[in-house]
Amino acid sequence: MGLKGKLTAQIELRAGGDVFHDLFRYTPHQIPNISPTTIQGCELHEGEWGTVGSVYTWKYTHDGKPQVAKEVIESIDEEKRSVTFKLIEGDLLESLKAFKVGFHVETHGDIDLVTWTLEYEKLNDDVDDPITLLGFCIKLAKDIESHHLKAV
Repeated sequence: MGLKGKLTAQIELRAGGDVFHDLFRYTPHQIPNISPTTIQGCELHEGEWGTVGSVYTWKYTHDGKPQVAKEVIESIDEEKRSVTFKLIEGDLLESLKAFKVGFHVETHGDIDLVTWTLEYEKLNDDVDDPITLLGFCIKLAKDIESHHLKAV
C-alpha cells in the first residue's frame, strides 16, 4: 500500500458558501467561539489574517485528544472560494511526513457544496490513513453551518 494519499468529502452547506470561505480566510480566530468542542484556539504567528504565507497555530481536539497544528496558508483562490493550509509543525507529524488540508465551495443553483480535501504522506505503512480527520472537517463544517443558521 502507498504512503501518499488523498481523501475528499463533499457536503451541502445551507449557511452559504461565502460565509464559510470568509470565516476561514479572514476570521479563523472566531472558529473556537463557533465550534469550541472541535477548535479551542487559532492564533496568528506570521503575516496577516487571510493572506498567503501567513502562519496560524490551531489548538483542537481530535479523537478525544488535545492537539496542536502550526500551518501556513499555501493558497487562496477567491473565484473558487478555496483555502489550502500546509502543516509545518504539530502532533500530526508524529505519524505523517506531510499534510495539507483545504476546501473549496461550489454553488449549484441554490445549493452550496463544500469539498474538503486532505493530502498526506504517511511515515510508514503501519500508520492508518487519516480518515477520522475527514470526519473532523465535516463536523466542523456542520458546527459552522448550525451557528450561522441560528444567527440568521
